[in-house]
Amino acid sequence: MGIDELSEDDRVLVGRARRIQRFLSQNTFVAKVFTGLDGSFVPLVDTIAAFEALADGKYDHVPEQAFFMCGGLDDVERKAAELAKN
Repeated sequence: MGIDELSEDDRVLVGRARRIQRFLSQNTFVAKVFTGLDGSFVPLVDTIAAFEALADGKYDHVPEQAFFMCGGLDDVERKAAELAKN
């Protein structure tokens, strides 16, 4: 079954799940050798708050690409603004 065959509500849920999955790919310090990106420290409290915001749909308007290899939601918003410029 493809995404086009899902109901609108299910598509929204799939989009949120994909954003969460990408968000949890946070840039770690040990991955710098492979990614070339500096690692970032995100306090657990901030990660939990971000997860709740994503699950509640507060970032449904942000493209999925903006969530990949970001530290926290401020990184996501910065990356989303860069994507919007291009």
